[in-house]
Amino acid sequence: MAGRGELKLLSTWFSPFGSRVKLALHLKGLSYEYVEEDLTNKSQLLLESNPVHKKIPVLLHRGKALCESMVIVDYIDEAFAGAGPPLLPSDPYERAIARFWVAFIENKVTSASSVLLVEPWFRMLDGTRTRAEMTDGVKQMLAAVATLELALGQCSMGKPFFGGDSVGYVDVALGGLLVWVLASEALLGVKFLDGDRTPLLAAWAERFASLDAAKAALPDFGRVIKHAMMRRGAAASALAGNN
Repeated sequence: MAGRGELKLLSTWFSPFGSRVKLALHLKGLSYEYVEEDLTNKSQLLLESNPVHKKIPVLLHRGKALCESMVIVDYIDEAFAGAGPPLLPSDPYERAIARFWVAFIENKVTSASSVLLVEPWFRMLDGTRTRAEMTDGVKQMLAAVATLELALGQCSMGKPFFGGDSVGYVDVALGGLLVWVLASEALLGVKFLDGDRTPLLAAWAERFASLDAAKAALPDFGRVIKHAMMRRGAAASALAGNN
């Protein structure tokens, strides 16, 4: 277990990318200090720790900064190999396959054109995206989920998670987005994780959400919905004021 003050996470409560890092830390049983960032008034520590992108999450380990959520997760798994279960498999081929599917999630699910990247997601909800853009985004997301359904069947071989019997690298990458997927379903009226169309992913989502690490790391669903509605309302007011 990391010593007091050894690990410090800079993030926001609603960030799906910050949730990935929290998941890895909790799965490994590591103690850390959490610093909530105000993205409208970023702290000097954040600006100095991530001078290139100036974005969250940032993990500080003994004062040294790491950026980009899955880079951080990879680092946690390697730097704290003796703590908790490994997130990446030891076999080089299986490790490469896990990284392939994480790259797929990044390119298809959290890319700028997909539903779930935070700012375009808000733009879709607040009405500043066209109906055609929204429809295209939903189609892309449904296609990505269908592919991940097949991937889960191949990777898990009938076991509960992408990582097999225990949560792995791919589970963390997708699991960090889970509350946003569910919020998108509620707010957009589209079922992405459908028990009939994607039964494996739907069952995976329930199992993942029930994990102690997920309960500790993921944002509250109701709070995310309220946050999104407030953002949508603020955007609508701004648009009305400009007309």
